Amino acid sequence: MEENRHENLRQAALDYHEFPRPGKLEIRATKPLATGRDLARAYSPGVAEACLEIKADPSTAARYTSRGNLVAVVSNGTAVLGLGNIGALASKPVMEGKAVLFKKFANIDCFDIEVNENDPYKLAEIVCALEPSFGAINLEDIKAPDCFIVEKICRERMGIPVFHDDQHGTAIVVGAAATNALHVAGKRFEDIKLVSTGGGAAGIACLNMLLKLGLKRENVWLCDLHGLVHEGREEDMNSHKAAFAQPGGPRSLGEVIEGADMFLGLSGPGVLTQEMVKKMTAQPIIFALANPTPEILPDLVREVAPDAIMATGRSDFPNQVNNVLCFPFIFRGALDVGASEINDEMQLACIEGIAQLARATTSAEAAAAYHGEQMTFGPNYLIPKPFDPRLMGVVATAVADAAMRTGVAKRPLADVAEYKQKLDGSVFRSSMIMRPVFEAARTASRRIVFAEGEDERVIRAAQAILEETTEVPILIGRPDVIALRCERAGLPIRPDRDFEIVNPQSDSRYRDYWETYHRLMERRGVTPDTARAVLRTNTTAIGAVMVHRGEADSLICGAFGQYLWHLKYVEEVLARDGLRPVGALSLMIQDQGPLFIADTQAHAEPTPAQLADIVIGAARHVRRFGITPKIALCSSSQFGNLNTSSGLRMREAMALLDAMPLDFEYEGEMTVDLALDPDLRGRVFPSGRMEGAANVLVFGSTDAASGVRNILKTRGDGLEVGPILMGMGNRAHIVTPSVTSRGLLNIAALAGTPVAKYG
Repeated sequence: MEENRHENLRQAALDYHEFPRPGKLEIRATKPLATGRDLARAYSPGVAEACLEIKADPSTAARYTSRGNLVAVVSNGTAVLGLGNIGALASKPVMEGKAVLFKKFANIDCFDIEVNENDPYKLAEIVCALEPSFGAINLEDIKAPDCFIVEKICRERMGIPVFHDDQHGTAIVVGAAATNALHVAGKRFEDIKLVSTGGGAAGIACLNMLLKLGLKRENVWLCDLHGLVHEGREEDMNSHKAAFAQPGGPRSLGEVIEGADMFLGLSGPGVLTQEMVKKMTAQPIIFALANPTPEILPDLVREVAPDAIMATGRSDFPNQVNNVLCFPFIFRGALDVGASEINDEMQLACIEGIAQLARATTSAEAAAAYHGEQMTFGPNYLIPKPFDPRLMGVVATAVADAAMRTGVAKRPLADVAEYKQKLDGSVFRSSMIMRPVFEAARTASRRIVFAEGEDERVIRAAQAILEETTEVPILIGRPDVIALRCERAGLPIRPDRDFEIVNPQSDSRYRDYWETYHRLMERRGVTPDTARAVLRTNTTAIGAVMVHRGEADSLICGAFGQYLWHLKYVEEVLARDGLRPVGALSLMIQDQGPLFIADTQAHAEPTPAQLADIVIGAARHVRRFGITPKIALCSSSQFGNLNTSSGLRMREAMALLDAMPLDFEYEGEMTVDLALDPDLRGRVFPSGRMEGAANVLVFGSTDAASGVRNILKTRGDGLEVGPILMGMGNRAHIVTPSVTSRGLLNIAALAGTPVAKYG
């Protein structure tokens, strides 16, 4: 069975890379090319003007080309993480992946360049020759000591940043985590004894970084496969290891670990034993960073040193040391000021920014995104989460500021505070908007019941939920049908082993369910016979009853059928204790950023009071994503110029909202173009209360809201998340029949945040 599971995961990974188009990257034009005039500007003769400007002043390349936002990820594939020397071509998927991370986390364009050259001096020559094309170079997966040679030559000869992420990215995140670990332990770098395993590029870079932070070289004990690096040793030595040689003869890791305050492992699994941990000082700091299996597992450390402060390279333990905390943002800051290099001060600023962010009070956005997880600075929270939305602004700004202070910025910022504000506002302009929600779902362990459990989309979503979150899927359907479809789809999950099943045909809880439904509905004309019939055939009603009884935390339905049909049963069973359907909110993710549309489903023509409720509910839900709501009440009328039905209702809704103490921006009534174009709105209605473009559009009918939603999906290349059913305390969500497995996974992640205020 384990073999089958591994093979299925392997095939899924291969399919991900192959379909629907091979690879993970593409090139898109940033300028229109639809007319002869466009062509004359993009190419001959207009392109000559840009060429001549750059010839006269090379610094203008950042104005007239993409070079200022373009990074090259360069590798020869000689030291790919976990795979070793697999060669340049086989390393391409890794480098493409790195390029994707640059784009997704920091909106940096990136080309991956794999080079068939193992001679470090020749490789350095090739990289140096690329300088006219790129704003910065990220060296990746080059074996030690060659990586030291390549980086040294490139940094000396090139006038753009050159950064070997395996060395310096790891070192920066380790530096931030170590800074905070010592803060928690009440110790100082200059006083501690550190023992390290692994003399590769990352290990040496980490030690050098810790020296810059105050660690004393004589207090560093470096071990590798051959034991302690000591004076006079010749086996497997180089100048970088030799710099940390201790006086005396050979000794083992078990001998030198005695009295150590900190262990830094960048080697392999099982290197550190419990007996060795016992020899360390009280409250030892143990960074076991080998991947995928660390030098020692945290559980083993806790058994012998309950007060230990642990970090690993894995996401399933606290304090994951992940380079993604660093490299996208250090390049972002360096590129934005046209830095000629990434110097020590910029790296130290990056460390301080990351460390301070973990020590700071958690932002409201981060708290909402990671609901249910302890995010108070301490032993289990030394560094921020990779998807903390504050990272871009804090780290990139610190790096840019350090570049300016040290004189390596060719394009200094006019206003650092304004730059940070701009970065903060750009964080959620891509599909990354869902990442904080997934992080929250990974910690909540909510039970999510799916009404259409036999549908393959639901089954695939259940598989993804088990892989990507800690939620517990419950599927309503016939076990034999679900098992057959799991097998047919090549999925390793099976009913009653990996997830719970509710069988409408023969479930031991059937009597409890129909009696519950009857009690709820007996004064609405539902007889016992009707209740029995409904609870035998209606899976939405079954799921709603389960949530009502506390056997599930949230219901997801609607993969088949009409939205309002499902809403009827959700409302009958769950609209109690102040809960009621307020409206359906759809998040449309586009390249230009997220846009929320309401009410797309629930109220055909909402009343002014319902519109006010929709606006207030939308504001609450928008904040789940760490976004500040800016809500436009949309109509064919704009600011009172037409007395249409929607215009009149919007005006009344505005009056109701104005009478409430609200803490978000809203404005109306207005047409959609005014909502999305603040300049146009300013010309039409200069005294408006809302600044900038709206990110929430509330319409006076579901026809209008649903029409906009569908146009954005089909012609605007928008990806929908939702609809999110507002007003029901996150106890139920109704999707639409066009939903995909990924869409179901997204809505399950939203359902996985148990916060009633988001209703």
